[in-house]
Amino acid sequence: MIQQEPLSQGKNATIFNSILDTIGNTPLVRLNKVTQKVRGNILAKVEYFNPGNSVKDRMAIRMIEEAERSGVLKPGGTIIESTSGNTGMGIAIASAVKGYKCIFTMADKQSQEKINILRSVGAEVVVCPTNVSPEDPRSYYSMARKFNAEIPNSFYTNQYDNMANSLAHYETTGPEIWEQTGGSVTHYVACVGTGGTLCGAAQFLREKNKNISVIGIDTYGSVFKKYKETGIFDENEIYPYLTEGFGEDILPKNVNFNIIDSFIKVTDKDAALMARRLSKEEGLFVGWSSGSVVHGALEYAETHMKDTDTMVVLLPDHGTRYIHKIYSDNWMKDHGFLDARMKITAQDIILNRKTDKHITTIQKSNTVAFAISLFNKEGFSQIPVMDNGQIVGSITETKLLNKFINNPEIKKLTVGEIMDPPFQFVGLNTTVDVLASLINKDTKALLVRDIKEDIYIITEHDILLALM
Repeated sequence: MIQQEPLSQGKNATIFNSILDTIGNTPLVRLNKVTQKVRGNILAKVEYFNPGNSVKDRMAIRMIEEAERSGVLKPGGTIIESTSGNTGMGIAIASAVKGYKCIFTMADKQSQEKINILRSVGAEVVVCPTNVSPEDPRSYYSMARKFNAEIPNSFYTNQYDNMANSLAHYETTGPEIWEQTGGSVTHYVACVGTGGTLCGAAQFLREKNKNISVIGIDTYGSVFKKYKETGIFDENEIYPYLTEGFGEDILPKNVNFNIIDSFIKVTDKDAALMARRLSKEEGLFVGWSSGSVVHGALEYAETHMKDTDTMVVLLPDHGTRYIHKIYSDNWMKDHGFLDARMKITAQDIILNRKTDKHITTIQKSNTVAFAISLFNKEGFSQIPVMDNGQIVGSITETKLLNKFINNPEIKKLTVGEIMDPPFQFVGLNTTVDVLASLINKDTKALLVRDIKEDIYIITEHDILLALM
């Protein structure tokens, strides 16, 4: 091997020893056009300036270095992670420099661009189904743990519960924001997936000023907002959504709910449209979740910000990850996100109803006889079942009739003794063709929660009318 002499740097020369030394110190940029209707200063922390084009570079290198120091990760080892793409990219870059192998598990909803990018930097990518529980052996969490158990000299970074994640942002992102704003920051906003980006930086900022407001951005189909507000992990909150990189069906250890003041949920559509606005109006070619952050931040700012306030919103990644999704007009139209060829959504169905829009429910403790009378009185064909304020099941007129014919004595039982599983929740912007595909002999209705947290039911009849 040829021994290279160290370069003699001139007075103004700056040479980094590797690409890893360029992580961090990303710019803070004022938003000017999309913020015209709100008060105060809205500043964007633009994380696509990191070498892997995302905020995840920060915690990727921190988790690896911590594992090296502890001896868990040894030379020539294999790093395994379950990722939505950006953490994988950060780990892959660090691994290329440090000489590790990588295996990443990803949910099948992630963009093809993310998969291609990871493979291009030498990582092995295993694509897993999205719509399974975290405990399912097919889930991308379970598959990562399986590989870690089977592959010698491997290390599962586990960004969700590895506290080096939050520590990275406590040590870098938070101090940068404080210094760049001269300590004038009053609000910090970021989307929440693993929780490290929001909570790590927020912890540092709160130590500098305990009055700084910390706002988490969540998505419909994720459990965070309701858990923060009620302390209840409600599985009915979990349903498929399109936005990538944040929101969860688990509670990662890096999510410190005590440091988060409130959550705002943002729909897939609103996030996609805002991302495109940031590109066209601010010159910031950002990813989908960046649109979520800014849309939610502006919603919050409308009612909470003063002229003298300074809000920092963190933009996680770059638009190149989503070329064939939100930056494709055809994809946007096919999903009902653009006016041309707009498709009817669950929200449209609710808003266009001429009858009462609110849901009618029955208690788990009510008798079957009462349920039968309710069907007769209201003319419904299906009713959600409640217990302690939560939807815990469902009953349908057809199934109840079949059970009653076989055994008339069931009228003395409680609804809880004969009910079926709850109806599936869907997102507000789920298009009518997707709604129709979800209705079958076992699923006779769907539920949707609006931005005010009110719940509505969508039936076969509603979908049929929408398709006409």
